[in-house]
Amino acid sequence: MRSAGPVERLLSELTLREKVGQLNQRLFGWQAVERAPRGGFRITDLARAELDRWGGLGALYGVFRADAWSGRSWADGIRPEERAEIAALVQDEVSRAGDHRIGVLLSEEAPHGHQALGGTLLPTNLAVAAGWDPELLAEAAAAVAAELAASGVHLALVSALDLLRDPRWGRAEECFGEDPLLAAELTRALVIGMQGSDRGAVGRGGVAIVLKHLAAQGEAVGGRNGQSAVIGPRDLRELHLPAVRAAVEAGAMGFMAAYNDIDGVPCCANRDLLTGFLRAECDFDGIVMADGLAVDRLIAMTGDATTAAVAAIEAGVDLSLWDDSFGLLEQAAREDPRVAELVDNACRRVLTLKQRVGLLADRPPETGREKLTLGAADGLSRRLARQSLVLLHNADNLLPLDRRTLTKVVLAGPNARDVTALLGDYVPPLPASSAAGLDLALRQAIPDAEVVCASGAPTAAELSGADVVILALGGTSHRTYAEGFAANGAITGTAAVATAGEGVDLADITLPGGQDDLVAAVRAQAGCPVVAVVIAGRPHVLTGVLAHTDAMLWAGYPGPHGGHAIVDALLGGYEPVGRLPFTAPRHPGAIPVRHNDRHPAHGVYQDAPDPVLFPFGSGLRYRPIRFDRLTATAHADTVEVSVEVVNPDATEAEVHEAEVVVPVFGRRTGGIALPRLRELLAFRRVTVPPGARTTVIWNLPAARCFAEGATDRAVTDLYVEDLHATIRPFSHPQAAIHSGAAEPIPDSEEL
Repeated sequence: MRSAGPVERLLSELTLREKVGQLNQRLFGWQAVERAPRGGFRITDLARAELDRWGGLGALYGVFRADAWSGRSWADGIRPEERAEIAALVQDEVSRAGDHRIGVLLSEEAPHGHQALGGTLLPTNLAVAAGWDPELLAEAAAAVAAELAASGVHLALVSALDLLRDPRWGRAEECFGEDPLLAAELTRALVIGMQGSDRGAVGRGGVAIVLKHLAAQGEAVGGRNGQSAVIGPRDLRELHLPAVRAAVEAGAMGFMAAYNDIDGVPCCANRDLLTGFLRAECDFDGIVMADGLAVDRLIAMTGDATTAAVAAIEAGVDLSLWDDSFGLLEQAAREDPRVAELVDNACRRVLTLKQRVGLLADRPPETGREKLTLGAADGLSRRLARQSLVLLHNADNLLPLDRRTLTKVVLAGPNARDVTALLGDYVPPLPASSAAGLDLALRQAIPDAEVVCASGAPTAAELSGADVVILALGGTSHRTYAEGFAANGAITGTAAVATAGEGVDLADITLPGGQDDLVAAVRAQAGCPVVAVVIAGRPHVLTGVLAHTDAMLWAGYPGPHGGHAIVDALLGGYEPVGRLPFTAPRHPGAIPVRHNDRHPAHGVYQDAPDPVLFPFGSGLRYRPIRFDRLTATAHADTVEVSVEVVNPDATEAEVHEAEVVVPVFGRRTGGIALPRLRELLAFRRVTVPPGARTTVIWNLPAARCFAEGATDRAVTDLYVEDLHATIRPFSHPQAAIHSGAAEPIPDSEEL
C-alpha cells in the first residue's frame, strides 16, 4: 500500500488549532522582527505570542515592507543586505514553534516591483500597458522575482486583474488599462515571469504569485474603492474574468479575493466565483487569499465574526490577511463537522503550496535561494519606461526637439522637480540620489543650454528668450510619512500630497491644482512652442492642454528611470511608440467612457456631443509608418488575419529600425446580444528594418471574431489604423443560437 504524501501525513498529525493557524496571516511583518540591543535581530513579543498560540504560522505579510504606512524608512527599516538573515531567523523561529517543522510563507507586496528598501521598481501597470509588450514585462517580472526569491520571499502579491472601468478610482494605476485582452496577455506574462513557464511549479529563482483582485473591483460604483460592482454575469465573464483564465492557464498559484461585492455578494463570500468559477470551471488548485481585513468586513453582512469566517472559508478563501475572524474557525470546526472539513481542505491547499516552495519538514526551509543582486532589472525597468510614453499631439512635427539648437528651456508645472511623482503608489523610499526628476535629467541632457525651472507659473523674465517651454503636469500617488492611514493601509482623510492611489478616489478628473489655468497662462505669455508632459496614474481630462500646447506626451508613472526616459524622448534619443491603454475623455461629466462599451457615447450629451478626446489605442510617431494589405480569411474554426507594416525609405540621416505596436480591432454584428462597439481582437509588437515591409499574421479562434449567440451569417469588420477587412459569412462550431442574452458565455469565448 502506497504511503501518504507529506501533505496528507501532516493533515493527519496536526491538531485543529495548528490547522487553523496555517490559515492565518494576522501579523504585520514589520512588527514581527526588531533589532536586538547587542546587534542582529530578534522576534518580537507580539510575534512570539502568535507563534505560541498556533504552534506555527501560515503566512507572514510584509517583513521587508518600507513605506509611509509601515513607518519604515532608510533610518529604521530592513536594508537589502539584512534580508537573508531576517528570513532565516523567521523561518527558524516559526518551524521550531511546532512539532512538525513547518516553515512560514513570507508574502510581500510587489505590484510593480518589491516594496522594500532597495527593491527593484518598475513603471506602474497602467504605464506598462501603454507599451503593449508582454514579453518584456515577463522578463522584468522574472528579474523582480529573482530578487524576491533571493531575499527568502515565497509569495508576491501583484496587481493585475482589475480593469480601468472608471477613472475616478484612485487605483486606476494598478490596472493594465480598460481592455480585457490586453490585460489578459499582460497578466499571463506576469505569471510566467514571476513563477517560470512550468505550470504548477516555481522555477529556480522564482516566487509564487498571488494575483489581485478577484474580481471586478475596477467596476465599483462611482469609482469608489471597494464598493459594489453592479454588473451581470455577461460583463463579469467578458470583461473581468479573461485575465483570471489567462493566469490559471499560465499556472498562477494564488489569487486574492477583492473587497467589493458583485450584485450584492462580497467576493470573499462568493462561492460561485471562488469555487464554482475559479476551482471547478478553471481547474485552479492553488490558494485564495482574502484582501486585508476583508473577512472581518463580512461581519456587517453576517452579524458576527464567526459566521463571517465560515462564510469566507465556505466560499473558497484559504488564507486570511490581518483578520481576527479566521482565528475563530477553531471553535466553529469543533461544533460543526462541515466546517472542520472546510478547514482541512483549506489547510491542504496551504500545505501543498508550502511543499511546492520547500517549506515542509521533508525539505528544510529555504531562505536566500540565490545570491541577492540589486539593480539587475534596472535596464528592463528603463526599457519599460521608454515604451510607456505615448505621443498624443505633435503640431507641425515640433518633437523631437533638436538639442543642438536649444539655448534656453523653461521647465514648469507641479511635476517638474518631483522624483516621487514618477513612481506611483506602493513604493518604498528611494536611496538618496538614485533617480532624477525632469529638471535634473534635462540639465544633464543639455549641459550647454540654460534650463530655467520655474516655481509656479513662469514669469515674463523667465520666458524671455526661451526656445521652448516644457510643462510637467499630471498628478502623484506619493504618500507622506505624516499621512493618516486606515487599518488596511489606504490613505484616510484628506491626502497631503497624493492626487491618486489607494484611498484617493476623485469625483473630478480634471487636472488637479489649477493646472489648466497654468497651461492657458503660459500659452498666453510664451513666444515659443509649449510642450506638455502629463505624468499621471489615471486618465485626466486633457482638453485644455491639447488646445493650448504644441505637443503632448503622456507618461503614466514611468518609474525611477522615468525622468531620463521622458527627456530622451523629447530630444529624439528614441521614438515614443506607446499606445493609450484607456479612453481619454473630453469632458469630466462624460465618464465613464470605454472603447468597448456596447453603445457609442458620441452624440448623446447635448453639452458634450463628442466625449472622447483620444480613443483607446491612440499614439503618434515621429517618423511615418504605413499599414497595407489587411486581409481576413475564414477557415473551419479560425480566422487568419494579416497586415503588412511598411517602414518607408528613410533619408541617410534618418535610417532607423521601427518598433511598432500593431493592434487589430473589430466591430461585431449579428447575434442575440448587442454587439460591442469596438473590440481589441489581437495585437503584436514588431520591428521593421528601414525601407522594409513586414507581414504580421494572426490565426485567431473564430470565437474571438464572432459574437456569442451569433447566427452563421455573422460578419465582422476588422481594422488596423484606417485599413478595413471583412470576414465573409461562414458557419462555425460556436455559432449556436442561444435562448436569451443572459445565457453564460461558453468556454470558447475566453480570451
